[in-house]
Amino acid sequence: MLDIVLGAYIMYLLYKIIKGTVAVNIVVSIIGFVIIWLIVRTLKMSMMTAIMDSFINIGLLALIIIFQQEVRRFLVMLGTRYDFLRRLGFAKNLSSNADQSAFVSSIVNACENMSRTKTGALIVIKREIGLNDYIQTGDELNSRFSTQLIETIFFKNTPLHDGAMIVDKHKILAAACILPISHNMDLPKTFGLRHRSAVGITEITDAIAVVVSEETGRISYFENGQIVKVKSSFHLSEMLEKI
Repeated sequence: MLDIVLGAYIMYLLYKIIKGTVAVNIVVSIIGFVIIWLIVRTLKMSMMTAIMDSFINIGLLALIIIFQQEVRRFLVMLGTRYDFLRRLGFAKNLSSNADQSAFVSSIVNACENMSRTKTGALIVIKREIGLNDYIQTGDELNSRFSTQLIETIFFKNTPLHDGAMIVDKHKILAAACILPISHNMDLPKTFGLRHRSAVGITEITDAIAVVVSEETGRISYFENGQIVKVKSSFHLSEMLEKI
């Protein structure tokens, strides 16, 4: 019973990861290939069996190469779900309530102001998983956090406005960062690069993303690859306070 439950749970996690992506087509192709291989072996077609056996022998390595992004997301999902670092005592929250309130207020106020002026913005909030790979694609700032600085960076005529800003609880780490774009086929066609990047980074890490749409001024909140449309500044504050 335990064996079946664990196996089913792992299959469910894998399904969640590949659902709505191009990986589904690859999985269907692999299943088709295995079925043909079994038929060929049953019919004792020696030449076809030898050819297909050579593909099967390198199959594991090929799968790791093809599904490297999905494998990474699977491992990240396990680590995030069970929070191993925190359970072992390595990850500690050193921020005071005052620091957290100032952090949330700065983001909410900046997003509110940018929403009114329809200034596009993508703010990524780092949590336990490091984002150094993405920080290095932009300009490192390591500056103090403030509403005015966020608005200045995303102002349309500044060199750093295009791309993502990566922050933590204490400072702005970098701006103009390039993020991975989600390949989820279920995303609305109206999603631009900012929204797809927000989905992408929250799919493969435990980061949070907040997006201000340049077209509509609407604020959106992203977590675990899911979008939440922000109803008000209080609603955004509430969600940020929880993390």
